[in-house]
Amino acid sequence: MIDPVTDAVTDPTWRVEPVTPDRFEDFADVTNPNRRATHCWCVTHRLRAREIDELGGREQAMRTLCEREHPPGVVAYRDDVPVGWCHVGPRAEIPRLVHHTKIRPLDDVPVWSIVCVVVRGGHRKRGVTRPLLEGAVAYAASRGAPAVEAYPVDPPGRMDTTMAFVGTRSMFETVGFEVVGQTDATASQLPRLVMRRTL
Repeated sequence: MIDPVTDAVTDPTWRVEPVTPDRFEDFADVTNPNRRATHCWCVTHRLRAREIDELGGREQAMRTLCEREHPPGVVAYRDDVPVGWCHVGPRAEIPRLVHHTKIRPLDDVPVWSIVCVVVRGGHRKRGVTRPLLEGAVAYAASRGAPAVEAYPVDPPGRMDTTMAFVGTRSMFETVGFEVVGQTDATASQLPRLVMRRTL
């Protein structure tokens, strides 16, 4: 492939791994390189504010989540450099989705859900999302998931970067997801779709 930054022919080596405790710093390098305490740390979908406080704050709460049977997502590496993060897990283990009044289950399939997708600064527009999402799906499949869902938008142009973590329809279609419904939720004033890839 051609690297869009250097125009050099490259053949990167990709791998995608669950964010176990030993990979926590790699996750943080992608999502919060300055280690800001007030950053989201990808915990608010899984823990209430009181639980986060009891665990010692958001960073420590995320470290605790990484110790669970199902770590809360995967990190993508390009040539051993952490470049992407995908928050994915059983919908039943993501309380904010379980109780969400605008993103309701379509059926009784015990899907895994993708909450957010992040590409590390300095590595965007370099083809990270495809291997990242493929790796997230493979991780879910390895844990017995029957299907993986995402809740992206279908923007007519560029996506507002503050809400880009939800992803876009085209991003998920590229890796085999299909639109199966629409939520009552919005991001950047756009309706969020339900997209699913059956495994």
